[in-house]
Formats: sequence, C-alpha cells, structure tokens
Amino acid sequence: MEGLRTPDDRFENLPGYDFAPNYVDDLPGYEGLRVHYLDEGPIESLQTFLCLPGEPTWAYLYRHMIPVFAESDARVIVPDWLGFGRSDKPAGDAQYSFHFHRDMMLALINRLDLFNITLVVQDWGGILGLTLPLEMPERFDRLIVMNTAMPVGEDLGPGFQGWKEYVASHPDIDCAALMKRAVPHLSEAEAAAYEAPFPDASYKAGVRRFPQLVMIEPAMEGIETTKRAREFWQEDWRGKSFMAVGAKDPVLGVPVMSQLRQIIRGCPEPMVLEDAGHFVQEWGADVARAALASFKA
Repeated sequence: MEGLRTPDDRFENLPGYDFAPNYVDDLPGYEGLRVHYLDEGPIESLQTFLCLPGEPTWAYLYRHMIPVFAESDARVIVPDWLGFGRSDKPAGDAQYSFHFHRDMMLALINRLDLFNITLVVQDWGGILGLTLPLEMPERFDRLIVMNTAMPVGEDLGPGFQGWKEYVASHPDIDCAALMKRAVPHLSEAEAAAYEAPFPDASYKAGVRRFPQLVMIEPAMEGIETTKRAREFWQEDWRGKSFMAVGAKDPVLGVPVMSQLRQIIRGCPEPMVLEDAGHFVQEWGADVARAALASFKA
C-alpha cells in the first residue's frame, strides 16, 4: 500500500511538545506503513492511558494531558491514526475505512501488549475507540470520554452536515485556521502545529475522508460493530468512567454527550466546560486532574 511520509523537520520546535516519537512499521496487514505513537511514563507501570485523537488532529492535541497522566506514575500511549500526525498517510482516499483504522489500532494494542488501559477518547478517537473493548475487554479498566458519539445511522443534525459539506468542498482545508477558529486561545505557532503533518493536499486524504465515514445513514460500514459496542457499554462494562464535555461544541456538545452517557453503564455526571468547544483536550490539564481525582474517589 502506498503511503506518504511527512518529513521529520515539519515536527521540529513545536510549542509545548517535546515528546520523543516511536514507530512500528510491521503491524499484521499494515506492513510497510509506519504508525507513530508517543510512549511516556514508566513502561513497567501498572496503569496505561491510551489516548486517541480525532480528526484532523494528532498526538499534539494531548500535550496538556500527557504530563498529568505521567505524573501519576502511569504509562501514556498516544498513537496517530494512519493519515494523521507522524503516521504514514495512504495516498488514496478510498483506502480509508472504519475497519481499516479500527483493525490497525487493535493490532497496535496487541503489539505493545497493553493492559490495565484507561481509554481516553474524543471525536473519531471515540467513534473508533469505543468499539475496541469488544475484542479485548480484559485489557480495559477505565474510560475518559470527551466530545464524541457512537453513531448507528442517526442524523447528527445540520451542524455536522455543514461540516461534512465544507470539508468535501475544501480538499486542502487549512487545519491551522480550523483549529484557531475552534480554539481561539491557541497561539499562531500552536495552531500551525496542526497543519504540520500535511505539506500539501496530497497528504490530507484522511482529513477529507473521515467526515464522509461517520455512520449517519443505515447500512454504512461500522454500524453493526458500533451496535455491538453500545451493548457492551450498556450491559457489560464494569470499569470506572469519567466524562468531560465542551459545551460550545455545535455538533457533539451537551445534548449528544448526554445521550452517550445513558449508554455507558455507571457513567457519572459529566464535567461541563462552558468555555470549551469540540477540542476539549486544549483544556486538558484540568480535565486530566479531575478524571484522576474522580477515579480515586
């Protein structure tokens, strides 16, 4: 499979981000495609935080949460989906599918042999990530869930439709400008870090495809898997959960997250961040500390 690789110098001197990259390029079924992940904290730790970003972001989004988790003597793993961040980017839009990405993440978890996982998800990190425990429930202990959904064919409203149409009409969407609009307090350099993985439009197949893959119509790929995942979270989940919601998110805000909370067995009242939007991790240090405190209670 052909994959584009972003030059390393695109990731130099990013503000607030001094984490060392790690790579694997021989995952079964993905041989030759290099997957990037951060691996912080003690590798021998009894607790692992698996932090999954969404679109169009990458591991940089978790830079505020990683130190808080690592200071709790936990191991922190933050992978980049294929097509994003420092991971390789399959060149053809059609190569991107729900199970292409889900199976890659399952293979990475197996390769790193992760256990006692606190699953940390937002956006596509949740759409895909919340289905992972189905295949390996013994590996997952806790959940931190931020603005995301488990779609099984429902319309997500005009806000999402507008986003989907906007991305489709802008094949070289400016991810820095997008993040700056969504998170006004970002510096210009921080916003630019979200464009760093994409030297030109040919690298943005994943950015273009992910909105088209959200399962808002019956029979779309991923619906059956997500239905089974909903049953798992409703009936089988016994771990601790923590929910944080960016209230200014026009698509996956408080109403959608309230519905998701009803699906997650035992999920407590959410932490609502009134000033935060979709990318809750940009307020992540406070969220991480609150989640750790909740788990100790």
